[in-house]
Amino acid sequence: MTAEQVADADLRVEECLDAAVAYLRSLQHDDGWWKGDLATNVTMDAEDLMLRHFLGVATAQTDAETARWIRSQQREDGTWATFPGGSGDLSTTVESWVALRMAGDDPAAAHMARAALFIRSAGGVEKARVFTHIWLALFGLWEWDDCPDLPPEMIFLPSWAPLNVYNWACWARQTIVPLTIVSAHRPVRPVAFTVEELRAGTTVVPRRAPWTLEGAFQRLDVVLNAYSRWGPRGPAKGLRRLAMRRAVEWIVARQEADGGWGGIQPPWVYSLIALDLMGYAIDHPVMAAGLRGLEGFTVHAETAEGPARWLEACQSPVWDTGLAVGALLDAGVEPDDKTVLKATDWLLAEQIDAPGDWQVRRPGLVSGGWAFEFANDGYPDTDDTAEIVLALRRVDHPEPARLRKALDKAVEWTAGMQSADGGWGAFDADNTDTTPLKLPFCDFGAVIDPPSADVTAHVVEMLAAEGRTESAECQRGVRWLLDSQEKDGSWFGRWGTNHVYGTGAVVPALIAVGMSPRDPVIQRAVRWVEEHQNADGGWGEDLRSYVDPLWIGRGDSTPSQTAWALLTLLAADERGDAVHRGIGYLVDTQRADGGWDEHRYTGTGFPGDFYIGYHLYRLVFPIWALGRYLGRDR
Repeated sequence: MTAEQVADADLRVEECLDAAVAYLRSLQHDDGWWKGDLATNVTMDAEDLMLRHFLGVATAQTDAETARWIRSQQREDGTWATFPGGSGDLSTTVESWVALRMAGDDPAAAHMARAALFIRSAGGVEKARVFTHIWLALFGLWEWDDCPDLPPEMIFLPSWAPLNVYNWACWARQTIVPLTIVSAHRPVRPVAFTVEELRAGTTVVPRRAPWTLEGAFQRLDVVLNAYSRWGPRGPAKGLRRLAMRRAVEWIVARQEADGGWGGIQPPWVYSLIALDLMGYAIDHPVMAAGLRGLEGFTVHAETAEGPARWLEACQSPVWDTGLAVGALLDAGVEPDDKTVLKATDWLLAEQIDAPGDWQVRRPGLVSGGWAFEFANDGYPDTDDTAEIVLALRRVDHPEPARLRKALDKAVEWTAGMQSADGGWGAFDADNTDTTPLKLPFCDFGAVIDPPSADVTAHVVEMLAAEGRTESAECQRGVRWLLDSQEKDGSWFGRWGTNHVYGTGAVVPALIAVGMSPRDPVIQRAVRWVEEHQNADGGWGEDLRSYVDPLWIGRGDSTPSQTAWALLTLLAADERGDAVHRGIGYLVDTQRADGGWDEHRYTGTGFPGDFYIGYHLYRLVFPIWALGRYLGRDR
């Protein structure tokens, strides 16, 4: 390129970045936060509809609007997938079919017949996951004896015992406790249809050898099912009653200010069901707050059939706001800009000083983290906290002492959440016991929260920025990251898709602690990124990479994943053809309003099972990459 061509290209990048910053500014709420919609899959909507029928609060309007949304998401082959471009998912399709039947859809209608045909061809309702079977059992469409049993007496297990509730990840813990009450009650509220046309006559679960842990738990489950079926006798009856009361107390104590539990859908809906079974009336303050809070997670949309509603599985305002502030600062926005200061003040008010379940493993640690959501004070996480510290420490706040005090608390809390192996999990320290994974119940989703490369990298980068590179915590974190590098040079991404995300987090962290860009560790990562660039100049990694290694580093280009790849290369001081082509992809695909379209999900809930489309990722991460490319980052 000639000097004139280079200057013209840089001008285009400048204009692209300025347009993106202006668009991001326009999305800020008056209170100072940002929040993009968080899209998942239609099980959220199907289960919301089924919940309302179970509790007796369904209306013709909510049924109709939810059904419209579910139908709008059905694919031509009659299935529903868990992410755009994914294959049809059996359990998602079963739950959608049942919800549509509850809403009044005719099973002979073409869309229902196509769904039923797929279900039978995929092994039938018998092969659906445990959660789906539980939902069916609530309405008499499945036998409770064929669901794994979860005894409420689990609540009495001490924190050192296997399978105690604190050995589960926080999201699983808050789901398991209410499900023990549901399992004990075995409720059936019949509906006027069956699922016989969804059966294929297949074996539900193959038997494992009795000498394996899985096999032993399968046989124990038979005993527990019989115990629940016939009901405890004598002293055991009193113990069960006490366990259920204790579980209710545990649930109610963890209800958040917005009426929810954990800021996410699964514990929310199961807690409402459990409390209903324990005699809580719909107008009880706890129940009323829970149902009211779900409305705040409802997104209204238009479909070809008319108005529709869908449910966010979670909301991410704290995470989105922290990322937005970091992006603006990397784009060269002044650190005392009013947009930045408004966001900073909102984030400072969101810092958590309340106790939480994380104290079971770290009882002496002082609270000081941030959570992901508007209301989730019991469960701050190290990932949000690290990213917020990285952003806010660069802000020129009119009350610097106040800001510094908040950051110091956050740094101490995050450092104190390090696991024994040197890495960081998201919500708990040392949440690594794999015993729960062997239970018959655990056929879906991650149920523990071990350290991951992306979270550990964010914390290490934060510690380096705070001048703690030589601290024991930082050095152990670096060692964990070095040990976890894949043979191909990349890092696995737990909370974002996938190796492109993990590598985009780790390389900047290792550079921040002083590793040379020429170090072989960094160069292997650089080569991996460059080798996986698409012909259009962008990068993409399909969600199938979590289950099929052939997809690792491969997929349609997306703005967010292109930005993650660029962050890797720019941190390693690369300025060659790959970087210029990546920047060109972002410039060429920008919309007129300054944003980008992203038709693939790039967020991860549970690898292999549950995925997320963060609507703000497509904006904040390109801003980061463009700002660092232009050298505007502060």
